[in-house]
Amino acid sequence: MEDDAALGRGISMALSDGQTALSHCRTLSQARQELERGSFDLLILDINLPDGSGTELLREVRLKSSVPVILLTANDLETDIVCGLESGADDYITKPFSLAVLRSRVKVQLRRAGPAHAGAFTQDGFYFDFDSMDFRKNGQSVELSKTEQKLLRVLVSNRGVTLSRAELVDRVWTDGAQYVDENALSVTVKRLRGKLEDEPGAPKYLKTVYGLGYVWSAPERGGEAP
Repeated sequence: MEDDAALGRGISMALSDGQTALSHCRTLSQARQELERGSFDLLILDINLPDGSGTELLREVRLKSSVPVILLTANDLETDIVCGLESGADDYITKPFSLAVLRSRVKVQLRRAGPAHAGAFTQDGFYFDFDSMDFRKNGQSVELSKTEQKLLRVLVSNRGVTLSRAELVDRVWTDGAQYVDENALSVTVKRLRGKLEDEPGAPKYLKTVYGLGYVWSAPERGGEAP
């Protein structure tokens, strides 16, 4: 979403690879119409638009989706950056910027998000729909924070594969923080386990591989990639 026609065309050309479907909107109203028509793997939102702010749309999106969002802004003030990140942005780029840098940032966000919009993940009594942020255990709704959702998505997208603590920190905490205390990962894992595996004697899915990291156990049956 970019109101500058020339820059919008440049972004579209930079991201076009012959396989990716792109949609360029110049106003909030156009963007809302596009979002109503279908889902997207990633959104690029300009903060300053003729009929409002990209952060306004970002807040609306975050009420129902965890799709990666990159903000474009002509402002490099710390307050603007903090406001965007706290509203749910995954990354931000300050104008003027290199289209090559934008392309690289987009690839990073898509890689970190993992396969998107491929349906819900189901395993035994679990149902995880990351696009609609609908998480259930044995039919009961489970409330997860944004960080818990990110961690869970990375784990189940790589089920059966042990992910190191460093890799998980890098892929979950993508909000531009310069340093993340490793204890934050331990706390998030503990909270996630408490919400998903709080029954004594029940099978454990989020497992610790001591000295290495964590792994989500691969399902023996019925599991589908998120």
